[in-house]
Amino acid sequence: MAAGRLYLVPTPLDFGCDTQAPLAQVLPAGTIAVAARVTHWICENAKSARAFLKRVGEVQPLAAPLQQQDILELPREVHKKGDHAPASFDARPLLQAAVAGHELGLLSEAGMPAVADPGSSVVRAAHELGIEVVPLVGPVSLLLALAASGLNGQNFAFVGYLPQDAGQRAQRLRELEALAQRTGQTQMFIETPYRNAALWEALLNGLKPATRVAVASGLTLPTARCHTASASAWKQRPAPVRNDVPAVFALGA
Repeated sequence: MAAGRLYLVPTPLDFGCDTQAPLAQVLPAGTIAVAARVTHWICENAKSARAFLKRVGEVQPLAAPLQQQDILELPREVHKKGDHAPASFDARPLLQAAVAGHELGLLSEAGMPAVADPGSSVVRAAHELGIEVVPLVGPVSLLLALAASGLNGQNFAFVGYLPQDAGQRAQRLRELEALAQRTGQTQMFIETPYRNAALWEALLNGLKPATRVAVASGLTLPTARCHTASASAWKQRPAPVRNDVPAVFALGA
């Protein structure tokens, strides 16, 4: 029996937001069709996965009712520590449905799985098992934020989360600023929403006046905000992001 495919299924970026975008406005018909057809899933959170599938079912009938969908969760330690290191987590047991010939979907809570989210261990295991990996079209917050920033989109890096300790965070920001100024490479990072205010204060207090800072939040929603200015100019403005919404930050020369 031939192995099934592993589909990387993007989800809307409105997870945790007050409003939701109509699914057909943020996902193309082809992606919705695959999501409606697949009945075996690997995800971050089963409750969030079912909520996404319910939205899919409102646009196109699901191949199986929600109660009959086979949904497996990644372990919590994968969420906390990441699963990008080769020896961090063996995801092959999660792929048995695909080994048996079923189509299998991989979901994150928002955006593209395995990009700024867990899932790379699943993709890596699929390649090891000879399972075809098919990324589907949908929103990727990092690329949307980068495109809207006006910063260097030809040379950029995503560095994940910055240290929580204030001193270590300030040191890391100085390192990223120096790298951006020396190479022209845009430096992108994210933060847990409730720490947005602390990160913003660190950016304004720690960066050189001419360093450009971009912030994007609410992407794909009517409330979307994407703004870029120098650190000195930002000091004259209100903070551009609330302390309860996901955001993408970037700095560059």
